[in-house]
Amino acid sequence: MDTNGLSMMNAHSQSTLFAGLWTDHRSIFYKVAKSFTSSVADESDLVQEMLLQLWQSLPRYEGQCKLTTWVYRVCLNTAMTWKRDEMRRLRRIAVDEEGRELLCPLPSPSRSQESSEQLEALYAAIRQLPRTERSLVLLMLDGLSYREISDVAGISENHVGVALSRARKQLGESMKELKNEH
Repeated sequence: MDTNGLSMMNAHSQSTLFAGLWTDHRSIFYKVAKSFTSSVADESDLVQEMLLQLWQSLPRYEGQCKLTTWVYRVCLNTAMTWKRDEMRRLRRIAVDEEGRELLCPLPSPSRSQESSEQLEALYAAIRQLPRTERSLVLLMLDGLSYREISDVAGISENHVGVALSRARKQLGESMKELKNEH
């Protein structure tokens, strides 16, 4: 790939790169979606939306950052927009003549393993964080350094540290509350 980015990319090379990005970074899509949704159906919808945004944005990638950083940006920006628009979608739920909702979220699959329950509790606690902190925690959990998180989020490393410290404290409190409920 040249330093001028992908703007001159033909359809075949875009398809090849897109397939490679999906193969190499699939976990990013699912981690972000799981942290911004509360149902399997919404998670699937959000992953599809992120893929669409990635495809549409690919010709505009200019190589100013690593592809992984850029994929995170696309996914996180898409998820934050999706979450912001969630209330509008919820208001559009149809109601039949008896007042029953015609569209409702699918229940999440039951999990019997303790580690799965702990992971679900962690994602529930992450979903309670404000959007910015939620994004930073996801990046941290994926092993990115403060410098890399700073690049993805477009904020200073110092701000990353402060925000993650605040998020860790809130996550600890949320996990205690969730543990006490069970």
